[in-house]
Amino acid sequence: MSSENQTFLRQDWSQIERVFYMTAPAPCPYLPNRTERKLITALDHGDDEAFDALSWSGFRRSHEIAYRPACPSCNACKSARIDVASHQPSRTHRKIINRNRDLVRSVRVNEATPEHWELFDRYIRARHGVSEMALMTPDDLRMMIDQSTVDTGLLEWRDGEGRLKACMLFDAMEDGLSAVYSFFCPEESRRSLGTFCILDTVEHLRLLDLPKFYLGYWIKGSDTMAYKIAFSGVEIHHNGRWQAVESPQSSS
Repeated sequence: MSSENQTFLRQDWSQIERVFYMTAPAPCPYLPNRTERKLITALDHGDDEAFDALSWSGFRRSHEIAYRPACPSCNACKSARIDVASHQPSRTHRKIINRNRDLVRSVRVNEATPEHWELFDRYIRARHGVSEMALMTPDDLRMMIDQSTVDTGLLEWRDGEGRLKACMLFDAMEDGLSAVYSFFCPEESRRSLGTFCILDTVEHLRLLDLPKFYLGYWIKGSDTMAYKIAFSGVEIHHNGRWQAVESPQSSS
């Protein structure tokens, strides 16, 4: 981002002065004929309280910055999270859970390995073959996983033979977890691994007695983001408040 395109704002945030920058206008990657801009701020190492406060206000982390959409004529992007206590799997979700009973969940440090790259490379080639993501390299993945200023980790799911089937990069928060990015076996579509990772992470949080699971941005009108409100207990950040959305039908 060139200096001539930077606009900074100052805000009293948790009794410290925080500097925000506005990115230059760019085409929206999710909705046609829209212009995207982001409000961003640097994250300091170990500043978990500021990260939590930003996340509660609708920001997300990428590497060592936090960002929030600040588009000039659109507010379609809404932060979404699942309230663990309110979540009840639908009939379809229970079937997905049963299909993956053979998978074992584990937590590990955020260090990228060749095994992660092999799975990630298969995933992005199958899911993002014509996008910039398909051009990512092992070093790009290492930076995405390893580079963080906050408490970050990986959730892994493996089958009975120890083969990695799915992985989720997450940030730990005071009240739960924030999903940064997930990737999984693209060949095993019957497992619905993307949905399963969310369902099983909710169960993980329930066992930890943590109340919230942050899913990132739901974008009204974007088919690729529609799954984020297909779970019961979903809340979205709107007009400065978290608001519950109508639960999907239990038969869905």
